[in-house]
Amino acid sequence: MIYNVRDYKAAGDGTTLDTKAIQAAIDDAAAHASADHKAKVVLPAGVYLTSSLFLKSHMEFHMEKGAVLLGTTDESLYPIMGTRVAGIEMDWFVAILNINGQEDVTVTGEGTINGQGPYWWDKYWGQDGTGGMRKEYDARGLRWCADYDCKRVRNLIVMESRNIELSGFKSVRSGFWNIHLCYSENVHVDGLSIYDNAGPSTDGIDIDSCRHVVVEHCTVACNDDSICIKSGRDADGLRVNRICEDVVIQDCEILTGSGVTIGSETSGGAKNIVVRNLKYRNTDCGFRMKSARTRGGLIEDVVVENLSMVNVKYPFSMCLNWHPAYSYCELPENYEGEIPAHWKTLTQKVDEDLGIPKVKNITIRNITSTNEPDYDGPSRAFEIDAFAKKPMENVTFENVKIKAKELGRIQGVKHMNWKDVELSVEGPNNNQNDQYDIR
Repeated sequence: MIYNVRDYKAAGDGTTLDTKAIQAAIDDAAAHASADHKAKVVLPAGVYLTSSLFLKSHMEFHMEKGAVLLGTTDESLYPIMGTRVAGIEMDWFVAILNINGQEDVTVTGEGTINGQGPYWWDKYWGQDGTGGMRKEYDARGLRWCADYDCKRVRNLIVMESRNIELSGFKSVRSGFWNIHLCYSENVHVDGLSIYDNAGPSTDGIDIDSCRHVVVEHCTVACNDDSICIKSGRDADGLRVNRICEDVVIQDCEILTGSGVTIGSETSGGAKNIVVRNLKYRNTDCGFRMKSARTRGGLIEDVVVENLSMVNVKYPFSMCLNWHPAYSYCELPENYEGEIPAHWKTLTQKVDEDLGIPKVKNITIRNITSTNEPDYDGPSRAFEIDAFAKKPMENVTFENVKIKAKELGRIQGVKHMNWKDVELSVEGPNNNQNDQYDIR
């Protein structure tokens, strides 16, 4: 059962809005699909201008080579629905391509999802990266809610779904996160190319309160976390309390971006995470962990192994009191004006005993990190900063070789084990490199 979107009058000319035609093909395929007879929707080569599309169960959505799903920049055409955004549940734009409450869905092919990112990036921080809504909110002491108020479209969301496969296609110029997996299980992400994402919060792949996920053979170049494990933010994340567990990230190439990360949304916890066989070049961070004293959550049983890093600024960045201006949400003194529902969610207080995250049983082994002779960026071997009240426990570095310009900091750790660790450090710490942040 093959359903070609051209048969449903999709123009594919880059200017005609093809949303209704493509969705009609999807809906027709869904009406005839079953667990025993999977339907296939095909996008031939062409540029298909579209708003949000919703895939259904027992379906393959195949984008042929040369096929582009081009997200419209007409904001009025995107539905606003309940979702999770950066760790809290709220109403927001859905994605260009959505798998919401479905099972047995695959997205395949050599085509591309293009979010027309510059439109959304300029809305957030202006054409020069110093203006837009971000400048306005910073001036008003509202940095912490700018990302939520400036609604931007993601390229693909898998939400409350199971038995999902994403393979082969490209994701470029996403308005916000590229690929967001949320509240889902049994998800396989294989061979994606994620690039040309120079805007704010253009994460590559976010794995958010999911179970049984494998990400492999992907190439990621973005301007925030390359591949990220998340599980909710602050009071709302503690309320939802959905862990992210049994995740494998392997055999990927990590280029520009902030590396492979756990956090900063850690409220539901993370467990049984394996990161292995990755190659990095010109990446800001290698393995990164970030949280805050309002996040909470238990992060445990993490194995990071067989990483090769070249020109990586921070091979290991684990800062549990990360970015206070963003992490800690308080209305400015004498604030007058509307208080939206999601502001109330963000500013809900968290008891300190619940809010400080717990990290234990982290094994890092078989790592090399070096710089090319002409590399002139920051270079700090360790930036590890946890809470004295609740230190990280049982952190092991084994067979690790790092050449860096500075050693960095290690504090707030109990039972750190070193086995065959070789360091070459050129000089003293530069305090300007304390706590990496691009936000």
